Amino acid sequence: MLIFLYGQDTYRMQKKLEEMIETYKKAHKSGLSLKYFGEENFSLNEIMNETQMVSMFEEKKLIVLRNILSASEKNDGLADFLKKIKDSEGTNIVIYEENKIKATDSLVKFLKKNAKAQEFAPLEGEKLKNWVKKEFSTYKADIKSGVAEKLINFVGNDLWQMDNEIKKLVNYKFHRHIEEKDVDLLVKPKIESDIFRTIDAMAQKNKRQALSFLHKHLEKGDNPLYLFSMINYQFRNLLIVKDLMERNRPYYAILKTANLHPFVVRKSYEQAGKFSFPELKKIYRKIFQVDLAIKTGKINPETGLDLLLSEI
Repeated sequence: MLIFLYGQDTYRMQKKLEEMIETYKKAHKSGLSLKYFGEENFSLNEIMNETQMVSMFEEKKLIVLRNILSASEKNDGLADFLKKIKDSEGTNIVIYEENKIKATDSLVKFLKKNAKAQEFAPLEGEKLKNWVKKEFSTYKADIKSGVAEKLINFVGNDLWQMDNEIKKLVNYKFHRHIEEKDVDLLVKPKIESDIFRTIDAMAQKNKRQALSFLHKHLEKGDNPLYLFSMINYQFRNLLIVKDLMERNRPYYAILKTANLHPFVVRKSYEQAGKFSFPELKKIYRKIFQVDLAIKTGKINPETGLDLLLSEI
C-alpha cells in the first residue's frame, strides 16, 4: 500500500505519521521492518532491497520516505518502482512530503490517484478554532469564552507554537478555568514587524510602501486571510487605545484598562498618535466592508488586501 502525506501544516502531518508508526509498532514488536529514508540518504537501490528482503519475523514492512520527491528527480526510477509495489500486501510505503509539491508533476499525480493521499492544509477560521478547543479538551482543561479567539489572534495558525502555548496555559492554570487574561499574561503575540510597518506606511499615506510590505509576505506564501486578520486585529487595538487617549488617560492607565498584552499596548500607543480618531473609525468601517465582501465570496482575500490599502 502507498500512503501519501503532504501539505504545509507540518504539525498535524507529523502527528499523523507518529500515530501510524505507533500503531505499526504495537502490531510488529521487533520494529526491524520499519525503515526510514530521507532526502539526505535517498537511495532507490536500498529502498528496493528493503522491500525484497524477507523478514525473519514474517512482519509487514513499513518504509517511510521523507521529503524525497525533490531527490527523486535525480533518479526517475522511483516512479516505476512505486507503480510496481503499489498493490503489495507485505509492504506499506509512506511518502511524507513537507516541501512544496508541483501539482503538474507526474509522480505527484500518480500518488494522488493511486496512494491513500491526505493533504494537510493550514487550518483557518472555525476549523482552527475547533482544533484549539479540542486540544484544550485533550488536557481536560476548561477555557472561558474568548480564550480560543484571543489565542488565535496572538499566535495565528502556527500549530507548533500553538501547541506550546496551550501546554503553557494548561500547566499554569492546572485544574482551573483558563481566561483571556491568562493568554495576555503568558502568550507573546506573534505579530510580524511588517504589519506595524505597513500601518506606519498607511499613516504616512504611503500606499505603495504598505502594499510592498504585504506583498513580500504573500510572495513567501503567507496566507492573505491571516495578514488581513492581523491588520483587522491591530486597527481594533488602535481604536481601543486611541479612545482612551482621547479621554486623556495616562499611559499606565491605558496599560491597565485596555485589556491587551503590554507589547500590543506599547506599539498601539505609538501608532495611535499618527491617526486622528475619525480616520481610525473610517478605516475600521472599510475593514468591516472588505471583510464582509471576502466572507460572502464577492472578492478573494488577496484582492481584499489590495482594495483595503488602495482606498485608505
